[in-house]
This record gives sequence, C-alpha cells and structure tokens, in this order.
Amino acid sequence: MVSLSEIIDAYYFVNVSSYGSNRAILCKDTGRILYRSEEAGIDEVADQDLDWENCIEIPHKYDLNLGRELVFEFVEMYLPDEYYRVRQIFRKRGAYSRYKRFLESRGMLDTWYEFE
Repeated sequence: MVSLSEIIDAYYFVNVSSYGSNRAILCKDTGRILYRSEEAGIDEVADQDLDWENCIEIPHKYDLNLGRELVFEFVEMYLPDEYYRVRQIFRKRGAYSRYKRFLESRGMLDTWYEFE
C-alpha cells in the first residue's frame, strides 16, 4: 500500500519540472509508484508490463485546472491594484511566463510559489 507521504512526494516530483517532463504512475496492482523523467534519465515505467486499467497517473498542477482562477485569487489577495493588468496579461498566449516576470518585477514571485 502506498502512503500519503509517498503520493505527496510523487506530486512534487511531477511538478518540480516543466509540464510533461516528469511523470509518476501509481500502480494499484503492485502498490508502487513508478517514475519517469526526461531530464533525469529515469524511466521505471518502460521497464514494466503495466495493466494501464489499474494505474493512476499523478497529475501535474496544471491538470487540476486551478490555473487562472488561482492566479486571480492570488492577485486579489496580494496585488488588488494590479488586477486589471494581470487580466490583460492572460488575454494572450504565453501568459504564465509574462505573469511570472510581472511577479518578479514586484518582488512577489516567492510569495506566489508559496501560495500556489
């Protein structure tokens, strides 16, 4: 059986790199979490003959659809005077990188990471 702390560790592993770079698969048959990372050269998934019906992929934070709502909640709490500007940032592609540059210029990037 997999512990909650192992699932949390797997979630952090998936989210530590850019979207899609790291994956973690919970195999219900074996009770193990298998890891794959393009950057680190880890691929425990390829070594297994998995029954994918009995596997659960640990989601990336972007898969949870918290994205924009979380951004605007953060801005309302910490930068309410900048709400309109952040809305404008999110009207075009590449919004998250522009948003992070915006936060960095305001000295709020670390606060965002803690909030996120």
